[in-house]
Amino acid sequence: MKHTYTSAIQFNNICFEIDRVPILNNISGSFYEEQITTLVGPSGAGKTTLLKMCNGLISPTSGEVFIESISIDSIAPTTLRKNIGIVLQNAPIIHGTVFENIALPFSLQEKKLTEKEAILFLEAVGLDHTFLYRRASDLSGGQKQKISIARSLVNKPKVLLLDEITSALDPASVSEIEQLILKINQEFQVTIVWITHNIEQAKRIGDFTWILMEGRLLESGESSILSTSTNEQIQLFAKGVHSK
Repeated sequence: MKHTYTSAIQFNNICFEIDRVPILNNISGSFYEEQITTLVGPSGAGKTTLLKMCNGLISPTSGEVFIESISIDSIAPTTLRKNIGIVLQNAPIIHGTVFENIALPFSLQEKKLTEKEAILFLEAVGLDHTFLYRRASDLSGGQKQKISIARSLVNKPKVLLLDEITSALDPASVSEIEQLILKINQEFQVTIVWITHNIEQAKRIGDFTWILMEGRLLESGESSILSTSTNEQIQLFAKGVHSK
């Protein structure tokens, strides 16, 4: 029996251009609830632009984005960004302690995060209470990324957007972050959308994969398409050959 999936984020004929230069061209499809979808493709394919449309940081030139079947245009930006968190490649960290970093989403809403709550978020990303009052600037790259992920969980988002979050990390840290994201996906039932340039990572982590090239969605489906696609461009890309 074929499994049916519920759409968390749906794109209908999305186009985006800057100064008449097309960045995204007629993108349609869905990211499914509680699944991990990886976005792959060469630099300049439009992956980050598409990701930023998921929480309203960028609006399409034409077409519609739906969040749980509701038009994104009818959702207040503050509500949207509570429900759809984003973690970036460089793990932006504010000056101060780990606690201040984790509490930032609440601070911006003039709410207070308790130490007990902060420790629970630390534990959720595999760090213990001893990190709470350490200076965030003293942490390793992998630890900063974990703090960034913990901070993104404070609003209890339904969707987590990840943009190249392991590209600057050593292999051991990459493995730790991958296991952490799998755990968050399973334990919190969070929908994950993850941009990665690492094809092997996309195969390991993704339930589904979208392959973008030159602003077009070349193919999408279960992540096995990275190995089984008959599309020559995708075959070359999966082998590390970037054809024109």
